[in-house]
Amino acid sequence: MCKDMKELLRTNDPTIIAFATALLRGEDIDCFEMDVHMSVLEGSIGIMPRRLMVADRDAFQARAILRENDIELPER
Repeated sequence: MCKDMKELLRTNDPTIIAFATALLRGEDIDCFEMDVHMSVLEGSIGIMPRRLMVADRDAFQARAILRENDIELPER
């Protein structure tokens, strides 16, 4: 895994993470979901957001792909 990662999005909605991951992998962009197992600590109530990370070198293209598919991204 690349040590220089950028956060693309942060959300409590697992369907958005799944959709974004599928879009990026379809374009051969590796991504990594962080905080997946935080539900153990929170009691599975969904208050801890998950983060989707990509390599720094892929961040620009990944953001463009997600925006084209109407996934809202935070301002950088």
